[in-house]
Amino acid sequence: MRIVLADREADLMEVLWDHGPATVAEVRERLKVDLAYNTVLSILRTLESKGYVVHEEAGRAHRYQAGIERESARHSALKQLSAKLFKGSVALLLTSAVADKELSAEEIKKIRKLLDERARGGKS
Repeated sequence: MRIVLADREADLMEVLWDHGPATVAEVRERLKVDLAYNTVLSILRTLESKGYVVHEEAGRAHRYQAGIERESARHSALKQLSAKLFKGSVALLLTSAVADKELSAEEIKKIRKLLDERARGGKS
């Protein structure tokens, strides 16, 4: 499944992934940016129409929850970025990311561990 999230959609999905099911008001409160209630509602409805969010009735309100996994969205975004800017090469994308960012020792260790596991044929 190809998952495409606009910036504001991704912001709302992060809230649902981090905090679980929530009403429009609860999502709005947890956002790092100040958006109008109707804007949050509109974005949630758009996400629902795309199949990324589902809702349940909770009295007079709706309780929304993520209908897709965060990891699936990350994987899809990475594939899109790789295809769009790096000629489909994940190696080129990774090389660019490592070269352009100051990585902490912990981040380097994590990347090295994943690469070592992949080289041995394991799945991480």
